[in-house]
Amino acid sequence: MKNNLSFINVHENKSIKSQVVTQLLYGDTFKKVKATGSWIKIKNDTDGYIGYIKNKKFPKKSKNTHKIFSLAPNLYSKPNKKYKVKKKLSYGSKIEVIEKKSNFYKFDNLWIKIKDCKKISFKEKNIFKNIKSFVNTKYRWGGKHFSGIDCSALIQVFLNNNNKFCPRDTKDQIKYFKRKVSVKNIKKYDLIFWKGHVALALSKSKLIHAYGPIKKVAIMPIQTTIQRIDKTANLKVIGIRRIL
Repeated sequence: MKNNLSFINVHENKSIKSQVVTQLLYGDTFKKVKATGSWIKIKNDTDGYIGYIKNKKFPKKSKNTHKIFSLAPNLYSKPNKKYKVKKKLSYGSKIEVIEKKSNFYKFDNLWIKIKDCKKISFKEKNIFKNIKSFVNTKYRWGGKHFSGIDCSALIQVFLNNNNKFCPRDTKDQIKYFKRKVSVKNIKKYDLIFWKGHVALALSKSKLIHAYGPIKKVAIMPIQTTIQRIDKTANLKVIGIRRIL
């Protein structure tokens, strides 16, 4: 099955009050594990994550041809910038292009500017080149979307969108990435882990993360952040991993 909404919340249990543990972005495919009344238990094809979504009629899987490489590109009802619609897609979403006209691609019944897309096989040499575009994005537990994202998703969406596997949660990310690094040897694009939290080093002195206490994605000094998390949450760095 395939998600045809901008995003869908995936819940821990079959209740709207249950915690959102992740999201499906537009074009994400999944398997139906079990249907129970108004809920479906699903397994995400990309990372194997299991959770519950509200039951609705989803389209069958079709071949995604392109992926979204801009943070929140506009969509249009016609291949003309005058016909912008309210709906937007998020970085990491996937589409099946069915027509090209001028500077636009058509997918489903909508159009998107070609500049906002890359072929599904495309790999950016600098994987995290555009991660700063998420700065000031709202922090949201379980979020993967431009309207709200959490710390582990901020890492995952960039790796996944460049055809590299990355687990969804921090506890699995620190196990999956094996190459250990000491704090004094941190370099650009190393992952810094605390219990339940992860940040990406942008240099020896700066990091970027979706940080719950300030409710947004932010760039902060590494040492100041380590000290702050130790002081406010009584959590110390439990590992640093080199992933590139």
